[in-house]
Amino acid sequence: MQPTKYIALIATLIFSLMSINSFANTQTESEIVKRIAPVGNIYLDGDIKITNAASVSTKSAAPRTGKQIFNTYCMACHTTGVLGAPKRGDANAWKPRLAKGMSILYKNAMAGFNSMPPKGTCADCSNEEMRSSVEFMIK
Repeated sequence: MQPTKYIALIATLIFSLMSINSFANTQTESEIVKRIAPVGNIYLDGDIKITNAASVSTKSAAPRTGKQIFNTYCMACHTTGVLGAPKRGDANAWKPRLAKGMSILYKNAMAGFNSMPPKGTCADCSNEEMRSSVEFMIK
């Protein structure tokens, strides 16, 4: 490489660093704080200190119906039969499961069974909502 190319490269690098430095120096402290502020908050169960109850809602006022839970969380597997999931309304597929008793069926829905994860991925479902979704599926 020729010496003039080195000089041009070094000059470009110096001007680039100077412009970055001047940009950082032109921002006020409040602009910098605003620019690097978090975009949201993460709360773990029990960490929420509610100061305005209207602004924080973790659950709906009424429990969701079995149909709502099914359509939101269960439908993908229990309408297609993916990985052996019994299809909604398929009496033959549900018969051996029902023979074990509803308590086992509810337990498996809550804890997960075979390829189905616990609560079928509905982490915020209550026991009542899970029961109603199971009852909706076996009808």
